Amino acid sequence: MLEQGTFLYELWVSRWLLLQGVGATVLISLLAILLGTILGVFVGLVLVYGGRASRLGVRLYVDFVRGTPVFVLVLASYYLLSQVGVQLTAFQAGLVALVVFCSTHVAENLRGALQSLPRGQTEAAKAIGLTFPQLFVYVLAPQALRQALPAWINTATEMVKASTLLSVISVAELMLATKQIVARTFMTLEFYLLAGLIYFLINYAIERAAKAVERRVALPS
Repeated sequence: MLEQGTFLYELWVSRWLLLQGVGATVLISLLAILLGTILGVFVGLVLVYGGRASRLGVRLYVDFVRGTPVFVLVLASYYLLSQVGVQLTAFQAGLVALVVFCSTHVAENLRGALQSLPRGQTEAAKAIGLTFPQLFVYVLAPQALRQALPAWINTATEMVKASTLLSVISVAELMLATKQIVARTFMTLEFYLLAGLIYFLINYAIERAAKAVERRVALPS
């Protein structure tokens, strides 16, 4: 029997709240990484291959978002969008903020990777009649992926860390669940250390999975 008032007892009592928080953190982080990566690829392509006006517009978007704290983006998504008639739940608003933030980092990583590739490859692909989608899928993307993947891993782990900020708009993720438990039990050190360990394990799992992909796509030495 667990003794009432001990950490293990309170952990057992709070297990479902913690599990729900972990589930919400994992879900919103994975969605932000997936959707942010997809959007970031399109933004990165415009930065490199778009017309002058589109490159300028996208550059302003990237620089503005990258220069804005995630905390401000979260509050803006939740409060400002509602002022212009876009009604989102706290979860949706938080997801929008993280996707936007993630997309700018992915776009910059992709831009740097694409611009580091020799221009002769692009010219040769065009010379043999490849369309741009074919050029990107078969020639540019495989090479850019190898260069951008390490930076993408950092971006993915940053999304997990940034998800902690969603507690300010009452998204029921791990940090909010931890705060609620601490407010009830006053076991500040124990439960915040536990939350830190859980965040570490989530990020470690993402990093290990991405490293496995990195080894798969690496050129043989």
